[in-house]
Amino acid sequence: MRRADRLFQIVQLIRGRRLSTADFLSQRLAVSARTVYRDIAALQQQGVPIEGEAGVGYRMRAGFDLPPLMFSKDEAQALVAAVRLAQSQLDAVLATQADGALSKILAVLPAAERAAAESLALFAPLTGLGVEMRERLARLREAIEQRRLLELDYLDLADARSQRRVRPLACMFWGSTWTLATWCELRDDFRSFRVDRIQGLRVLEQQFRDEAGKTLADMRRAWEDDL
Repeated sequence: MRRADRLFQIVQLIRGRRLSTADFLSQRLAVSARTVYRDIAALQQQGVPIEGEAGVGYRMRAGFDLPPLMFSKDEAQALVAAVRLAQSQLDAVLATQADGALSKILAVLPAAERAAAESLALFAPLTGLGVEMRERLARLREAIEQRRLLELDYLDLADARSQRRVRPLACMFWGSTWTLATWCELRDDFRSFRVDRIQGLRVLEQQFRDEAGKTLADMRRAWEDDL
């Protein structure tokens, strides 16, 4: 068991009992009593309100809870890397929220893991998307969440223009390009449109409901069948 996991288990065990001895904790965690003493001292140094002493037992001050997530150094660095990479390709709202979520996670990490995560020398330039593209992605994401029909003025790679009425199902990122996965009412089939080729976008008041054969799950199954 990783030490971070063991610290979390100690907190949960102490919270669930009126008094927990080091012998009880060592038996439950399959470690020595000396290890339990060291772990409890470490938790107390981090501000966890454990009361008691060796030879007597320990209890948790009322009202305390521990966030249910504990991360290793590598896991914390992976989170930082994922957020930094994603922020360069997300709309402004999601990019800001991702940064806020990461700050909350880092705030509850032990000092060593937090320092390792924050010092990660991996960055992504925030110039990946222009303002117009970020705003368009935000509108598409909102339409997907609200299940609003869209009307698109589209210019394909052959410079052929068309107008489409679609059910937006998902925005998908392919490493350098965003596409909009849809059910196209004109073609009566699934179609994907490059977001940067959409010339006009109108979000309609009309909403759509899931219908068999026209959902994102159906589209993904169709892709798998084609592989």
